[in-house]
Amino acid sequence: MANHKLSRTTEDIKRELTAIFRELKDPRVTGAFVSIIRVEVTNDLSYCTVYISAIEGMERAQEAVKGLKSAAGFIRSELGRRLTIRHVPSMIFKATDSIEYSASISRILRDLEQKRPASSGEEKEDMTDD
Repeated sequence: MANHKLSRTTEDIKRELTAIFRELKDPRVTGAFVSIIRVEVTNDLSYCTVYISAIEGMERAQEAVKGLKSAAGFIRSELGRRLTIRHVPSMIFKATDSIEYSASISRILRDLEQKRPASSGEEKEDMTDD
């Protein structure tokens, strides 16, 4: 039962952090297309690790993390105001290249689809005639 409550709290924190990020005025955060990839909260709710990714790449995500670290006090107080939890966890922000990695895989798959020979369509027609 405790695991269910922890996962629900984690989702609540992720949802509220997304809203708080939209309200930040730091150009390092607002200038990038920043996305929260994953949120991990310790069992005792003392620490919360937030994985951040930017579509512009890893360097941009690291810049956004610097902006988020400088606004960590504001983010934590806003989170405490919006959520009804006894102890608001300390925020740890980490950059990840998940969006950039996903975009590169998508490009590779699209390129493979374009390079696929036209004969593959004829093979499908032959199989349906049986």
